Amino acid sequence: MTSKIKPAKGSPYARILGVGGYRPTRVVPNEEILKHIDSSDEWIRSRSGIATRHWAGPEETVAAMSVEAGGKAIADAGITPDQIGAVIVSTVSHFKQTPAIATEIAHRLGTGKPAAFDISAGCAGFGYGLTLAKGLIVEGSAEYVLVLGVERLSDLTDLTDRATAFLFGDGAGAVVVGPAKEPGIGPTVWGSEGDKSNTIMQTESWEVFKDAQGRDEVRYPAITQEGQAVFRWAVYEMAKVAQQALDQAGVQAEDLDVFIPHQANMRIIDSMIKTLKLPEHVTVARDVESTGNTSAASIPLAMERLLATGQAKSGDTALVIGFGAGLVYAATVVTLP
Repeated sequence: MTSKIKPAKGSPYARILGVGGYRPTRVVPNEEILKHIDSSDEWIRSRSGIATRHWAGPEETVAAMSVEAGGKAIADAGITPDQIGAVIVSTVSHFKQTPAIATEIAHRLGTGKPAAFDISAGCAGFGYGLTLAKGLIVEGSAEYVLVLGVERLSDLTDLTDRATAFLFGDGAGAVVVGPAKEPGIGPTVWGSEGDKSNTIMQTESWEVFKDAQGRDEVRYPAITQEGQAVFRWAVYEMAKVAQQALDQAGVQAEDLDVFIPHQANMRIIDSMIKTLKLPEHVTVARDVESTGNTSAASIPLAMERLLATGQAKSGDTALVIGFGAGLVYAATVVTLP
């Protein structure tokens, strides 16, 4: 029986056309973190590579930061807001179950009536969103897609938790994905290992407040992790995923210009460089030193900074990989805008 459904008329390929970022104005040095935990600046730097992070003020909401980053990405892509056909927002720190924050962001950007939805994929969220955007463009459901990674992780940080108090930062990163005449986003290697979901998790479900009745012993939920377990998983398993992404894209390590891993920990980044045998000419994003771990926002923020500072240039070939709570991961090779 012949199908009555017409085939989709999307673009044969997709690529990143523009990038934008927003970092909150408040810079928080390690010294401020040390007011709450028994540690030292030297220990924090040696364990994570983090010296400072940005924390959002009251007006720097998830939506406000996203509008700033998204507006920059749209302008950088050389299109107008009304050309955006879908808005995908990856975040774990928008605290309303519904509606999706993507709808408010789309409206405030003046995009008209695009598809708009949130995804929750932790630190791999940008890679998930990028993959969905590519699919929408190739399938023909949208011509241009705005992909945002945004977090206010300071709202989910337990300042007394010695394992995590120094890790997290706030910010928003965005890219516009659009049609291309040649491949600009490679195949995505992604997946999950749910048996390890308790290694990075929220300390309490929001349900803890349902019957709390104002009891003092109910603590606000925060993010916690089993640091050593996460470190071993990231170092040994994510390098394999990164290599698979290179293989599926048909790219060798020596063909790369840039490596943009999730900005979680400098030691993890250094270990992946060594395992992948990346040549010295490959520029490596090390935004974690001044921005901390911003989860879904970390890759687009690092990408934006590399391009803005001239450390990377338009047309460069970059390997990107995100990994985190779930445990989830996503890696692909892209052409920089």
